[in-house]
Amino acid sequence: MAKLTVFFKDKAIHSRLFENGIVHIGRDETNDLVIDSLAVAPAHAVIVIKDSECSIKQLHNDFPLIVNGEVVKSGNLNNNDTIAIGKHQIIFNDGEAIDAIPQQLEDLVNRDVATLNKEIESDLRIPTANLQVISGNNIGKILPLKNAMTRLGHSDKGVIAIVKRKDGYFVSALEHVHAILINDQPLGNNSAQLNDNDVLVVGDTSLQFFIS
Repeated sequence: MAKLTVFFKDKAIHSRLFENGIVHIGRDETNDLVIDSLAVAPAHAVIVIKDSECSIKQLHNDFPLIVNGEVVKSGNLNNNDTIAIGKHQIIFNDGEAIDAIPQQLEDLVNRDVATLNKEIESDLRIPTANLQVISGNNIGKILPLKNAMTRLGHSDKGVIAIVKRKDGYFVSALEHVHAILINDQPLGNNSAQLNDNDVLVVGDTSLQFFIS
């Protein structure tokens, strides 16, 4: 068993226990531990938890994995190791140490989560935006971008994520990168800020971004 506590801006935002097995970490919602940040790869790292030892491995060469301040491809994890992924930090606690974590720390995590959520809500007071389908059977349909992250598409035709940040809306490709276009240009592995009337093509569907 192991415990992973995620920190952002020195505030604990999430804590979870994992039994023996494999823990996938990344931006995509299919991961076991999801970190919603464009600085994190869709599949960033994997932790293998065993009774006697735990190890970590990098999954994407373009997104570095840092353990205790050192860039690594893989390695063993020890209690209280700090894993840096993008702008987030993850504190690793092994099974023996979990029972020793005081209730005060759990209360601190809950308090920090509430505080950070208020900060995020304040930061995200930006104009409401939408996508309008401009091709196919659903032409004219409006898709409001209400959440901090909106995921669209199908795994066989292309998947995008649109993230709402305090400085605007940003799109990145998660699957079938070659099938994603923005204003007739390949998006590739980059992320791009969306501007009013930008046109996205995801597989065989065209969508126009606009500010309400």
